[in-house]
Amino acid sequence: MQANPPGSQAEPPVLPGGPPKKVFVVTGPSGVGKGTLIRGLLERVPGLDLSVSATTRAPRPGEDDGVDYHFLTPEAFEQRAAAGDFVEHATYSGNRYGTLRAELERRAASGHGVVLEIEVQGARQVREAVPDAITVFIAPPSREALRARLVGRGTDALEQVDERMRTAERELEARGEFDHEVVNDRLEQATESLAEIVRQTLNTEPANLGGPEERTHP
Repeated sequence: MQANPPGSQAEPPVLPGGPPKKVFVVTGPSGVGKGTLIRGLLERVPGLDLSVSATTRAPRPGEDDGVDYHFLTPEAFEQRAAAGDFVEHATYSGNRYGTLRAELERRAASGHGVVLEIEVQGARQVREAVPDAITVFIAPPSREALRARLVGRGTDALEQVDERMRTAERELEARGEFDHEVVNDRLEQATESLAEIVRQTLNTEPANLGGPEERTHP
């Protein structure tokens, strides 16, 4: 079965045993802090699983295959895309990213909520494939702050930072497409805002972490 090209409508995933309790899609520009916020979310809200995406980019220092990403060669990625193994896949800054159906099938078996950290192209595809997914756009406090974060993390050459910023400009224009927006200015406050969105959806009580007052940014 031929997979849909990036940006096109994805086929609904076939999930034996029924869908997960709820799918939460966390998206936003590269460097905005999605991964850090999600780590805080998983500490605050029990019963969530993080779906591990596949990518063709090289691992960064400290990243492990199967934990941070499923690292695939471009050839392997294309073979799996052609076989229909992805719920969504897209090209971002010259690399391929995607969510494997097997990941969602495995999470579905647990009945837990599933968190997807994906780029905007992929988030649109998941929204089509899983209409009841909750989508959250993570925004930077300013474009200048986003560029400073991209430069400060030291993983990209300046030319790559410029390319990521051009992509970010387009992605920021799409922020209104998603169910919720969280501005990642103050980390603790943004993490709690994301956690409150998930809690309200799952109808769960906050964990006793002694954190700040809950706030959301619909």
